[in-house]
This record gives sequence, structure tokens and C-alpha cells, in this order.
Amino acid sequence: MLSGCSSAAAGAQPGASCGTTKTAADVPVLIKVAKGTVDCGTALRIENEYAAKIRNGQVPGNGGGAPVKVSGWTCQGYNTPEVISTGNASQCHTASAAILAVLAVATPSGTAA
Repeated sequence: MLSGCSSAAAGAQPGASCGTTKTAADVPVLIKVAKGTVDCGTALRIENEYAAKIRNGQVPGNGGGAPVKVSGWTCQGYNTPEVISTGNASQCHTASAAILAVLAVATPSGTAA
């Protein structure tokens, strides 16, 4: 699914959603353009490569939190308080563009007892 990306050649603008993928821990995330113009296919590929590096133990830090190079992008996970506060799980960026992996959180349907 590539919602928000009407033309892959033109690229997606800030605020656009490029579809969903999963983190290294198999958690669903929505990939969003945060800065610049990014081809949605590239955004999804970079996020998938980043998750693969974490799964394969190629990213230092607790849970793969340290910055790592992924095909010319720098990717890094956010710490837990940031994830809870914003929903942003990680960011990958170049000098001119940035993409975010945002938790795809379901809206609660019930009330606390």
C-alpha cells in the first residue's frame, strides 16, 4: 500500500504517508516523509533495510538504538519516552530529506473498568 504517494517519480512531500512496514521487533509502523522530497519506494526500502540490520545485530546500542548508515541514509531509533510521547519509532535522514517510522497504534474502543 502506497497511500499518499501519487507519483513515485515526483516523490512524496513532507507530511505524506508512504505505506506501512514493520520494525525489527515486527511492530507495524507507518512511514511518513518528515523533510524534503522522498520517493516512497526508497523510503520503504530504507526502513526495511534498517529493520533488517537491527534484526541481524548490525546496529550497536540497546535494541539497535545507535545511528547506522543504510544506503547513504543515517537511521536511528528513538528512546522509549520519545516513542511513547510522539509515536515516532525511528528516523532515517540524508542532508536534504528525512523519513519517520510512526507506530500504527489502534484507537482504544473500550473504557477502563
